[in-house]
Amino acid sequence: MSTRKQARPLLAVLLAFLYPGLGHVYLREWLRALVWFFLNVTSFALLMPENAVPETIGMDSLLRAAESVPPEAALALASITVFSMIDAYWMAKRQNTETAVQEGTTCPNCGRDVDADLDFCHWCTERLAPEAETEGESESESEDPGTGA
Repeated sequence: MSTRKQARPLLAVLLAFLYPGLGHVYLREWLRALVWFFLNVTSFALLMPENAVPETIGMDSLLRAAESVPPEAALALASITVFSMIDAYWMAKRQNTETAVQEGTTCPNCGRDVDADLDFCHWCTERLAPEAETEGESESESEDPGTGA
């Protein structure tokens, strides 16, 4: 298992702008991605008139198709895209917060729980962060009887 890296919220937003649900695929939120894909495809199928779908790919046919899109359909599809972007941003921020909370209690390499007394993961033998070493040093210094003022 690999380390879960910090998600990039702006990348998730950009992908959600390109197509609703792509930001969630980047975040590995599979169920949410499917919901956004399904919502967008269903809305498009239900709201778009037949003459709004171009028969050929060309600038003239695309312009004619865009002119025949009803304003309420365009507003609905745009709002789905905007809400998908907001949700992708929120999910990325939430994942980053959860990762920060778990850091220190789990192995950064395999993700399993580690013993706080060890400076390596007893599951995958990966050395833990040097922060654990500095904590150990400060504890040993506090145990030594000091003569300082």
